[in-house]
Amino acid sequence: MTQGERHEDHDDQDGRRPCVRSSAPPGERLPDTAQIADGLGAGEITVRRALVSLCADGVLERRRGRNGGTHVAANPAHGTVTAAEAYRSDSAAVHRLIDHRLVLECGIAHLASAHAAQGDLSELQDMVEEMDRMPSWAGFHGCDERFHLRLAQATGIPAIATPYGAVLRELYRYYLPYPMEALRESNTEHRRLIDALRRKDAAEAGEIARRHVEALHHTMFVGLTKD
Repeated sequence: MTQGERHEDHDDQDGRRPCVRSSAPPGERLPDTAQIADGLGAGEITVRRALVSLCADGVLERRRGRNGGTHVAANPAHGTVTAAEAYRSDSAAVHRLIDHRLVLECGIAHLASAHAAQGDLSELQDMVEEMDRMPSWAGFHGCDERFHLRLAQATGIPAIATPYGAVLRELYRYYLPYPMEALRESNTEHRRLIDALRRKDAAEAGEIARRHVEALHHTMFVGLTKD
């Protein structure tokens, strides 16, 4: 059984589908299915089904021709439709996941400011530079996950990696691609965090982590809400 098949079975069992980011503007073209699946750690069939449902609900649209592909709809639907209702039903759970990540990540940033060694900081810096060079969402997403898990390792407390990694992976399942401009801004925050760790400024490191995670409450489509 392949890795993709294992993910596919898991996704089918719990019936969850990823959600889009509100920062993706109308007309934005999404990466191809394989890239999305790779970034989410999901099976391609699961991703394809999610995209088909979102197209049917008017959130996304398929375009033909030279500039074809799957795009964010010019006028995304906000009606009470099946996929949208499924996303709304998960919104409270996603908000809780964001809060769990917030508590853990602020503590991790605080501890890392006291315990991170030069080698830790060098590896984190290398990952930031790698993310700057990433041409696609899928590549950035994978590196971003490695960055945050490496940050947890820099606390010097091995036991923290398991609960933190579980929260990250669960939350990442609700992500779909969003503009590279937003990713670059996120990576600027990573760079600021490393600078705070170098200065051993626990208060600043914690504040950067807080802003980094709290923003998800406002920028993530955890449900298609009515305006």
